[in-house]
Amino acid sequence: MASGELLGKVTHFFDKINVAVIRLDRTVKAGEMVHFLGRSTDFEQAIDSMQVEHQPVSEGAPGTEVAVKVLQRVHAGDSVYRLNG
Repeated sequence: MASGELLGKVTHFFDKINVAVIRLDRTVKAGEMVHFLGRSTDFEQAIDSMQVEHQPVSEGAPGTEVAVKVLQRVHAGDSVYRLNG
């Protein structure tokens, strides 16, 4: 069970470069801690870098898709939560 608020869902995963595409329901900022949670996914990490349309950004807005470097494999449909702390 995840704590924190739902930020969005993973829509795609690029396994060769370990990048997840997240469709955002809420704003997320670089440096925030998030929790990836799904059927076979469960880990926490900081958002170190984000891109929108291949351009680095420090913040992702609701309704957009951001690409995030991830530490582990994720899957389409996994939920992404902001960790309160």
